[in-house]
Amino acid sequence: MFSHDDKIGVAVSGGKDSLTLLQILSKMEKLRPKASLTAITVDEGIKGYREEAMRIASAKCEELAIPHYVTSFKELFGLTLDDVVAKNRKKDHKELTPCAYCGVLRRRALNMVARIVGATKIATGHTLDDEAQTILMNVLRGDVVRLTKEKPVTDEAHTKFVQKVKPLCEIPERESALYAYVKKIDFQGVPCPYASEAYRNTARAILNEMEEKYTGTKFTVVKLLERIRPALRTLEIGSNYKECKECGEPSSGDLCKPCELLKKME
Repeated sequence: MFSHDDKIGVAVSGGKDSLTLLQILSKMEKLRPKASLTAITVDEGIKGYREEAMRIASAKCEELAIPHYVTSFKELFGLTLDDVVAKNRKKDHKELTPCAYCGVLRRRALNMVARIVGATKIATGHTLDDEAQTILMNVLRGDVVRLTKEKPVTDEAHTKFVQKVKPLCEIPERESALYAYVKKIDFQGVPCPYASEAYRNTARAILNEMEEKYTGTKFTVVKLLERIRPALRTLEIGSNYKECKECGEPSSGDLCKPCELLKKME
């Protein structure tokens, strides 16, 4: 996933997975003098929740002597996630959950900041559980496009996209948590207040129940996608990116998804 001279932007949320990844990459980077790490934290703007995670992320970066770049939805998009939720509820928009908005805007924020800090790769703390959940969600939605695009190493589809990698993609979430406990890594253990509304919860519950009954189910789901990926390449749709007429970021249509969602807020 990495080259010896990569400038790696590590997405650090303050949770166990991203802090585990940061600590492991920090240890590896010390043996590779041409490589460098920069931690990137995006403050979505969730009052009473995000403050603890920001503090923990900053403290860990200081401990490891890793540069830490912090940005926010408010700074980049003019709205916090709390603002988005409040506006949606006022307009009675129920087609998308807070997590759907958050995911789209956070991905855009990470990509923008990665370019600012000169990163050649963005490393995220997605575990085996996350990958299996995402695959199942896309299957249940019938979303072939997203199914083909979700990969442990993303394609370099546009010069403004910084390639994303998921080093923990074959590591079960429980093992990531165990590592954090063994290494005494402080992390935020309280779930996001909006998490209960997420579609992902359904996929998580299904997979956890299957894993309890049939050990290895999550590995099987992820490995299955990798086995059929060559066939899926023939179905790749919307991979010809242009630039959004509103913000200039990569987009498969005239308007990118973040701009499309933000326009709904107006």
